[in-house]
Amino acid sequence: MADLKGSIALVTGAGRGIGAAIARRLAADGALVGINYYQSADAAEALAGEVRAAGGSAFTIQGDVASLADIERMATQLRDQPGPIDILVNNAGRGAGKGDTSLAACSLADYEAIFGLNTRGLFFFTQAMLPLLRDGARIINFSSTAAHARAGGLSAYAASKAAVDAFTRVWATELAPRRIRVNSVLPGMIDTDLITNNMGDEAKVKAARYHPWGRIGQPDDMARVVAFLAGEDSGWVNGETIIANGGI
Repeated sequence: MADLKGSIALVTGAGRGIGAAIARRLAADGALVGINYYQSADAAEALAGEVRAAGGSAFTIQGDVASLADIERMATQLRDQPGPIDILVNNAGRGAGKGDTSLAACSLADYEAIFGLNTRGLFFFTQAMLPLLRDGARIINFSSTAAHARAGGLSAYAASKAAVDAFTRVWATELAPRRIRVNSVLPGMIDTDLITNNMGDEAKVKAARYHPWGRIGQPDDMARVVAFLAGEDSGWVNGETIIANGGI
């Protein structure tokens, strides 16, 4: 486990799925974890209570990362407490399963929703957090293996995540004077309500059959990667895109 005692972490989109698993893991490793959520208030508060019951520390902060007004409000709230942020995990994102994002069929509304959260929101949220980050902080962005795939139907989604990888590489250079490390995690298929719930059990079983390990990824698989990037053992890893798909 990473030793994160005394650290403050902020995880966007942490009310459920991968974000919730990351919040649990960072809290278990000793960090005070900020659980950002947009609509899943009950789930976020329940998660914060779960963390505290396990002996950890957590707080919740509501806001839509795709909204510039919400970003400004959250930055104002975080300015006074809990203190300088050591770990920023940009996990909030819109998946590819909410409509056809292919070149031929993607609507303007779907395109703007995907880029509004996955790209513009991530960019301006991170920009707003920069004054709140401690020198030597870690930024961990969530991209996707779709950014490198040639699968049809993913044009807009894949492009939005490819932009995240570009941000990661350039920010690592731009923030080097402050010793802020920036890396991105690229999950494969992960079993969450956002990604696989619309597939149905039969499709998930079929997907697992084609995986070298006979299963699809779980949120805890991603949380372990984030814990590594958040800790000191990854101190010489910077500007990298870490593919975490179990070898498929």
